[in-house]
Amino acid sequence: MGGAVSAGEDNDDLIDNLKEAYYIRSDLVERAFRAIDRADYYLDEYRDNAYKDLAWRHGNIHLSAPCIYSEVMEALDLHPGLSFLNLGSGTGYLSTMVGLILGPFGVNHGIELHADVIEYAYQKLDSFIKTSDSFDKFEFCEPSFVVGNCLEIPPESRQYDRVYCGAGVQKEHEDYMKNLLKVGGILVMPLEEKLTKITRTGSNSWETKKIISVSFAPLVLPKHSTNNKPKTAPLPKYEVRSLQELARICIRHTLRVTTDGGDRLHKYGPRFKRRRVNRRHCNALVLATRQVVASSGIGPEETVEEEDEEEEQEEEEEKETGELLRPQPAVNILRERILGLPLPEPLKMYLLYYREK
Repeated sequence: MGGAVSAGEDNDDLIDNLKEAYYIRSDLVERAFRAIDRADYYLDEYRDNAYKDLAWRHGNIHLSAPCIYSEVMEALDLHPGLSFLNLGSGTGYLSTMVGLILGPFGVNHGIELHADVIEYAYQKLDSFIKTSDSFDKFEFCEPSFVVGNCLEIPPESRQYDRVYCGAGVQKEHEDYMKNLLKVGGILVMPLEEKLTKITRTGSNSWETKKIISVSFAPLVLPKHSTNNKPKTAPLPKYEVRSLQELARICIRHTLRVTTDGGDRLHKYGPRFKRRRVNRRHCNALVLATRQVVASSGIGPEETVEEEDEEEEQEEEEEKETGELLRPQPAVNILRERILGLPLPEPLKMYLLYYREK
């Protein structure tokens, strides 16, 4: 599944293409996609394929096509503080992007059938926390994963604001999936070959919307237990944060939003300046079997004129200086502020989550 947009040269180029095709439509979703490099979730020998709009599988490791993840993220309508359950959490790529939007007081849980994939997901999560600049640019809800079959979740388990299932769901399991939702919650899943959004409007009422045609491997049915007792797959626990953890969150938040005459960090992460791309303008885009109006309230002529003006200004500056304009190295503002605090070194490292520069 995939191939709806052109391949990108890098992660930003891929996101540009997804925006052009109107798969990414909101600012929050764009920020999350740009903050997480899709190639980081590939095995090294397959990284060259990371920016194609195609699904990828190696053994039990699997990533859906970027256009699918885009539709899922948009349909979930995420906000800070929500609870999220990822059924078939896989590499943790989607859960990590969701965590950038949920913020530190959300809930981010995943259940995955294969233990080796859970290990892979935690390796990628650890790498993101320790090495990615994006970790300091967002307020993050760290995901927790457990091994199990999502069809064996105990019926007494808590419900969630948002649920996504990454495997094909048959009609007989639709009600089971719906019951994982709180009232007002949103469930996104492949149901009978359609990516479907279901909103729980009441205790026994639902609204259903078909998004696009998709092809997913079906859910793996639970195996029969040998002792005739039903097998269960408990979800991650809701853990109460310690005062020490809450203090770290609050200090980092205060440093992020304090200006001191300098830059102020946005609580949803940085705005990314869109790179100019050569593109054709059209009034509509036909995606699969639907038609989507690709208008944002700004006419094509205005957009072209603005880009031309920017380009001319840059050319003039290049002529005056005699050299090409190069982007300045990124500065990790939050890190600089933490290191400047009058605190013992161990406390500074704790505030930095023990991240290396």
